[in-house]
Amino acid sequence: MSEKIYFYPVWLRIWHGINAVFILLLIISGISMQYSDLNSPFIRFDTAVSIHNFSGVVLTLNYLLFFIGNIVFRNGRFYRLKIKGLGQRLWKQLRFYSYGCFVGEEAPYPVNPDRKFNPLQKVSYVFTMYLALPLLFISGWALLFPEFILKKLLGFSGIFLTAQLHIVMGFLVSVFLIIHLYVSTMGKSPVSNFKSIVSGWQEIH
Repeated sequence: MSEKIYFYPVWLRIWHGINAVFILLLIISGISMQYSDLNSPFIRFDTAVSIHNFSGVVLTLNYLLFFIGNIVFRNGRFYRLKIKGLGQRLWKQLRFYSYGCFVGEEAPYPVNPDRKFNPLQKVSYVFTMYLALPLLFISGWALLFPEFILKKLLGFSGIFLTAQLHIVMGFLVSVFLIIHLYVSTMGKSPVSNFKSIVSGWQEIH
């Protein structure tokens, strides 16, 4: 019988489910707004704006659940980075993803009760959850209430710079989502990690 660890309490699973649904809505509505065609829109522009704004509000509140949950509960410990030797650990994990996993090598940083993420996952999650998403939300709220944006910043339009920041962060979060889904198939079986986020129990090798 395989060993299992209870990694995903109810609050984290609820957060993850809401996050997945509304980030997809943000991406779809954002792309539709960016490349809208009045003659044949994927989603009507005004509808896409409403979906995008509503999704942004829900995700902001949901992010607060994640942030507070990581402080109150022990989940926050999995995001702590150890800088010493980080480059070496990242290279070791990158080599496994690009070569080792295809030739049957053992994972260099397997899951255990004290380690939910390998070094590469941890860095990408910290960057996404503690930098990219906050910047995405802040820039999104600023565009929702543009009267609070500085009119000029370093000689450029404040609204233009805010919009560019929002687009770049949105792109990076979209790339993260694609990689996240791919890496999630690298569990004990291609679907075991997806099952764990539903049941709360993570199977380990």
